[in-house]
Amino acid sequence: MDSQEANVEAKAIIEVLGGRKVLGQTIKNSDDLTRLIRKGLPAGSITALAQKLQIGNSVLSRKLGIPQRTLTRRLSEASLLTPAESDRTVRMARVFANAVEMIGDEGRAILWLTTPNRALGGERPLDQLDTDVGARLVEDILGRIAYGVYS
Repeated sequence: MDSQEANVEAKAIIEVLGGRKVLGQTIKNSDDLTRLIRKGLPAGSITALAQKLQIGNSVLSRKLGIPQRTLTRRLSEASLLTPAESDRTVRMARVFANAVEMIGDEGRAILWLTTPNRALGGERPLDQLDTDVGARLVEDILGRIAYGVYS
C-alpha cells in the first residue's frame, strides 16, 4: 500500500472513530494515526465505533478485550485507552471502513459483518476481529468480494 492509499484509509478510520470531535485533534495521515495509537485513543472512540457498528458498548468491549467496568470508568473519566486497546480498536474500525468501501453502504456492511459466512466456516466476520489473523482473513474475503469472487 502506498502512502496515499494509507492516508485515505487513515481518514476513513478516523471518521469511524468519531473524527476530530471525539479524538480531540486533527489526524491528517497514517503517521498521525500511528502516534495517536501509541499515545492512546480517547475512550469515547469506543462509543463512536459501537454506534457505527450498531452494537452496544458492552458487546464491543468484550470483542476488544476491555473489561466492561474498565471501559465504564474510562468513559466517565474521559481517559485514554492503552496502546494495545487502541490498536485493537483501530483494527476493528479499519475492517469496518474497508467493508463499507467494498460493499458500498454502511447498512449492508454491518449486515455482512454480523451474518454467518461460509468462507469463515459459518462464523460471523465481526467475531473474527478480535485477532490480527482473523481481521486479515476478513479483509481477504472483502478483497475477493471487491473483485467479484464468490465469498
